[in-house]
Amino acid sequence: MNVHQVLLRPTITEKSTLLQESGKYTFRVAPRANKVQVKEAVETSFNVTVLDVNITKTHGKRKRYGSRITKKPDIKKAVVTLASGDRIELVEGL
Repeated sequence: MNVHQVLLRPTITEKSTLLQESGKYTFRVAPRANKVQVKEAVETSFNVTVLDVNITKTHGKRKRYGSRITKKPDIKKAVVTLASGDRIELVEGL
């Protein structure tokens, strides 16, 4: 998988904003990406040193619209811990 296809977008929520103070940044990643690919993608894209990567997969909920039942897509998120002193300015500016 190409390095530019791994990171889809940063996750901007109240919890992720609080995590940025401790050097942790959250990203939505490709469903087939693993920890090594996420680490490589963040290091090359933002020129920082990654210490740890935690990945969670959230299964999409089922929704009912009248008699029709649909399913929301599955989401894969990565929480990336950076070395002390490193920051990602692009995420903090949003």
